[in-house]
Amino acid sequence: MAPVSIVTSQAGAVIGHDDAMRFLFVGDSMTIGRAGDVTWRYRMWQHLESCPGLRYEIVGPRSTLYDAEADAPLSESYADPAFPPPARRHLSGWGEGWLHLAPVIADAVRAARPDVLLVSLGLIDLGFYTDAEQTAANARAFIAAARTANPRVRMVLLPVIPNIRAATDASFAASCDHFNELLAKAVADLDTAASPLLLASRPTGYDVRADTYDGTHPGPTGEHKLAAAYADAMHQAWRLGGPYTARPAQAGSV
Repeated sequence: MAPVSIVTSQAGAVIGHDDAMRFLFVGDSMTIGRAGDVTWRYRMWQHLESCPGLRYEIVGPRSTLYDAEADAPLSESYADPAFPPPARRHLSGWGEGWLHLAPVIADAVRAARPDVLLVSLGLIDLGFYTDAEQTAANARAFIAAARTANPRVRMVLLPVIPNIRAATDASFAASCDHFNELLAKAVADLDTAASPLLLASRPTGYDVRADTYDGTHPGPTGEHKLAAAYADAMHQAWRLGGPYTARPAQAGSV
């Protein structure tokens, strides 16, 4: 890949350089994926590959999928075996949320040296561990901790997206909506010129019946919509990369 030239946002902050941009995926079960999944991380890798002139690297301490039989993140069985091992790296876990990753993000950022964190967390927290206020407090702690390791790290945060429990449980839906409001406030409060924060838009038209395989975890169309939320946010706000265009997995038609 050719070197990327310096790119600036409208505010003038440098968002590209002659070294590779380093991306770290941070998430829960929707991000790690299970054995046999394509994952939205794969779709994002395809997008980064398609951006002319962009030198990038995907970093992180983990690379596996969740193995349901072992109930552990042990699987290497990605749906497309051509997904390069270096591009499989991430910091995500089945059943892990802001509560679990806030205490470890500083060490991960220090070790992997990412420029950009692509974060999808919150649903598992609200579903099993914490209420909206405590979940938002953990998100703020995560941001602060990441910055202790890299004061210039950028973050793109995804709100909690539609899910089957919210579709059938009004009180849980209200909790998700309240957390999303608190997350938006955290992004507004904590955004800085040195360490910019973006709140990605919830994927347009995301349908738990069509875009997931079980009401929560993304299927092929959902994977594309999640990747697009991040890609389009970075392109629109930072002019990084380009608009998202869905591409089929190399091993099949999904």
